[in-house]
Parts: sequence; structure tokens; C-alpha cells
Amino acid sequence: MKGSFPHFRIGNGYDIHRLVERRKLIIGGVILKHPDNLGLDGHSDADVLTHSIMDALLGALSLGDIGKYFPPSDAKWKDANSLFLLSEVIKLIRNEGWEVNNIDSVVVAERPKMKPFIGLMKKNISNTLKIDDSFIGIKATTNEKLGPEGREEGISCHSVVLLEKKE
Repeated sequence: MKGSFPHFRIGNGYDIHRLVERRKLIIGGVILKHPDNLGLDGHSDADVLTHSIMDALLGALSLGDIGKYFPPSDAKWKDANSLFLLSEVIKLIRNEGWEVNNIDSVVVAERPKMKPFIGLMKKNISNTLKIDDSFIGIKATTNEKLGPEGREEGISCHSVVLLEKKE
């Protein structure tokens, strides 16, 4: 390829997990209380926010997805803390010479209300990535009772990241 390489790369990520009994509800590293005592089912802690950010980071550099690095077939990752997994992903990104410019995420859930916890979620992610929390946008919305999120069968998250090449 002739000419200069891009200084920015964008990636998007998506994750969804089923709500079930006898599991913790962890989003952005925050343990939440679901009104019906439900949590997210998954091999790790099933943190949809952190998982979608990881996939967006990896996708921006065409490095695959989180299943490539932390496969559910590997017992090592059973109930793993997703913030730890995120710390491993950001090492890959930085080893490639890139830095996070910004992250924007939307958590889709009918309940519980996320707004009181968004500041703590941002703090957990910014501490893990070692970036200022002003570079991280987290929003929450309902699905107006439509789809799996609206029927409270699960919770999903969409994330977009912009990476910048370090000079």
C-alpha cells in the first residue's frame, strides 16, 4: 500500500447475554441488583458492556474477537472478571502501537436502571484502560418492551471505539 497509513481506526462491538437466576448481574464491573434477582449467563462474568468494548477494540485492528483470546471452551476463563480480560486486550492494542481516542457505548436493558451507576462504570473502565474517564461515553436505554431486552430475556450492549496511532 502506497502512501501513509491511517492514524485512526474505528471498531464496533456488540454483546448480549441471557438473564437467568443464580447469577450476578455485573455491568461495567459494577454489581447491580435486578428487581427479580436475575443475572447474566455466560462463561465469564458475562459483563456485556466490557465485552462489547473489548470486541470493538479488537475489531478496530482486525485482531479477531474476545472468543479468540478467551474461548468459552477453556476452563481458565470460567467466571473470569471481564475488567481483567479488558486489561489484557488493551495490552494487545498498545503493543500494536495504538491508543484509545474515545469509546461510546449503549447498554440496552429494561431493568435495572443504569443511570445511577454509569459514573462508577466509567471509572472502572477508565482505571482498567488507564485513560481519563472523559474519553468514555456510556449511555443506557430501554427497548420499549420490544425484543429480548424488552421482554427481559437478556441485556445487550453496543460499543464504538476510535483508536489513534501513537507517534
